[in-house]
Amino acid sequence: MTALTHPQAANAALMVLLMDDEDASTLLAKLTPEELALLGQNMCDLGEIAEDRVSEAIRDFAQAASERVMPAEGRMDKVRSVMTSAVGPIRADGVMRRIVVEEPRGPTALEIARWLEPEIILKLVADEFPQTIAVLLVQLDPMVAAQVLAGLPEEDQPEIVHRVATLGPVAPSALTMLEELLESRITETFGTMPLRIGGVREVAEIINSAGKAAEKRILPVINKRDKALYKQIESELFKFEHLFVLEPQTMGALLREVDSDLLIDALKGIDETQREVFFRAMSSRAADGLKDEIETRGRLKFADVEAAQKRIIEVAKRLIADGTIILGDGDEDYV
Repeated sequence: MTALTHPQAANAALMVLLMDDEDASTLLAKLTPEELALLGQNMCDLGEIAEDRVSEAIRDFAQAASERVMPAEGRMDKVRSVMTSAVGPIRADGVMRRIVVEEPRGPTALEIARWLEPEIILKLVADEFPQTIAVLLVQLDPMVAAQVLAGLPEEDQPEIVHRVATLGPVAPSALTMLEELLESRITETFGTMPLRIGGVREVAEIINSAGKAAEKRILPVINKRDKALYKQIESELFKFEHLFVLEPQTMGALLREVDSDLLIDALKGIDETQREVFFRAMSSRAADGLKDEIETRGRLKFADVEAAQKRIIEVAKRLIADGTIILGDGDEDYV
């Protein structure tokens, strides 16, 4: 920030006040102590801010911004840098591939691997170094990565987990080597035989992640086109309501793996009668305490409630996968 005149400092202070707390904090963290003092003093001195004063500050800011020349050269590098800082190098690369217009190409070996069944991935990485497997696992969906890890030799699993935990930034050369390895292994193992990717289970996972609005929009259309397929997808969908059938002992095993704040957020989205299945798995004292915390939590956005419920579903899926809990009975298991 360059030296500001009084009107400029006042406008800057007003613009900061218009930002949300997180963005404002990020901006203020980049200022020197002198700049912070100047800006902070102006923020305190603004007093009651009239609507026309806000409009004037925004207009002045827009005019100052319009006078700056922003060359196009290096723009892609700038966008990639910002994306990488925000979401990490792997996700940023995926976003940039959608943005940058390139010649049409087929999916890379790594992109194919992300859609393969765990047992197929296991064949691709058999006898590979722990570091190579670790780099691959962080590219996969956590649920798939967990199944791949569980299928590896037990004596190798601790070393691979240690490598994942200490991996740090992944060099582009490491990803290139992984791509070449997967491409070679896919060719060696399967030749030209088509690999099974996608399917009903993958569709259910996508719909679960997309939220209830997408589910209500998509499934009725599928039902009209293909009733048999609709029933298959419906049977694979894992909803928060499926947890309501759990016995107290099974529910207790699940709740021991769930943070109390996460549980409070999730239960805010269901009615009191539905909460009873969770309370029955606790002691009377713990249940009463949880009820009080739910009442005092205040209003929550539906998106926050849904996010909490999805995270609990992920915990439940993990416990089901390793046999800690069972959902359903006999031939009617949900998963």
